[in-house]
Amino acid sequence: MKSSYLTRSFYYLWTTQTAANAADVLYIMALTVMVLDRTNSLVSAALLPLMRSGAQMLSSLAAPLLIQRFPLSRLLLLSQTGQFLLFICLALYLQLHAASSSLLLVFSLVFVMSFLDGWTTPARNALIPRLVAHEQGLLKANGLMSVSDQVVQFAGWGLSGVIVALIGSSPTLLITAVIYGLAAAFTIGVKEPNDTDLAQSKLQYSAEITTDTGMSRWHTLTEGWKMIWQTPRLRVLTFMDMIDMLGGAIWVGAFTLAFVQVALGQGEEWWGFINAAYFAGTIGGGLLVLALSKVIGRRYFGVMLLGMAGYGVLTAIYAVNSQPFTALILVMLMGPFAELAMINRRTLIQSSVAALMLPKVLSAQASMMHLVFCISLLGMAGLAEYIGIINLYLFAAVLTLLAIAAGLLNYRAFQDRTVHPQKMN
Repeated sequence: MKSSYLTRSFYYLWTTQTAANAADVLYIMALTVMVLDRTNSLVSAALLPLMRSGAQMLSSLAAPLLIQRFPLSRLLLLSQTGQFLLFICLALYLQLHAASSSLLLVFSLVFVMSFLDGWTTPARNALIPRLVAHEQGLLKANGLMSVSDQVVQFAGWGLSGVIVALIGSSPTLLITAVIYGLAAAFTIGVKEPNDTDLAQSKLQYSAEITTDTGMSRWHTLTEGWKMIWQTPRLRVLTFMDMIDMLGGAIWVGAFTLAFVQVALGQGEEWWGFINAAYFAGTIGGGLLVLALSKVIGRRYFGVMLLGMAGYGVLTAIYAVNSQPFTALILVMLMGPFAELAMINRRTLIQSSVAALMLPKVLSAQASMMHLVFCISLLGMAGLAEYIGIINLYLFAAVLTLLAIAAGLLNYRAFQDRTVHPQKMN
């Protein structure tokens, strides 16, 4: 799977992100079990993902200030090291005060860790083009990163449940601390290439905005948002992503479980089967992108629309289907189409923004998507009460098709095939 287009620093980045994602899954599972055992309340357990999402959204909003001041590789190192040290404190505290531990303190530590994690994804995705030796390797790099993300999600939740059941929450947290430590150690190997043009651009940019501290901070915070609005291609991609994300909440646990019970007439075990089939499909989709990277070439927009269309149509068929085994096949087929859409959309954004601006654009998009997803969760929950769970899935499919229509109506924005330099020779 190794490619001459992928540098050693990229593989360090890939390794550290895989380890960090695995640690995230482990500690969320361990803490969820611990909170449920302590409080016997689903509401208390639900505060964990809600706080994580809120902290990451706030972090994404503030990320441009840090991105302007520090190199991306150093930001990743600060994030991973900070999370590692905080997690050591959390694990030791729970080990010593398991029964009498303060949930307020636990949630506070989780919030700070999630805040540190909030700029990781924008920084990672902005680093990828800089660590790829040629544009042809960009799609492959995104595919490889996506495959590892999905493998961790697919295997991580099942294995973490087994680990917590076998050894308990506190020992699991200690194992997680070791994995966080490895993630921080591998981050040291991520080295940004020396890019004279990029360095000069940063110096020129700093000289232009340092006359007024308040104005410069506001300019830095809003620069990514302004670029999205002023660049037709970015504006269309972001709008499409927002429309699609509005329907994304249907794959959250409560909705999938309700669909399995109401539409398929099955129990909770089929909820697990559906989730496993979807993740297996996304892993297959990532591998498909890796295999077809040369065939796809620079047809990012067309392949993205193809992926969205396949996903939307299969979601509509899934909604009206009542056969459990057919549902498994449908969600497994959705995975490759979803990955085709996501990986090509990410690659299209990365290749459409200059290196200096990419982290700020990605930070703005990340905070926006966090907000849209929270709105989607609340909106879809209310809508399900009025139109039913089956119609809710049909509505989500319609949203995806509307996102495709928005892209087609703005096709001219994607006619320019110019790729901004990202240190890809």
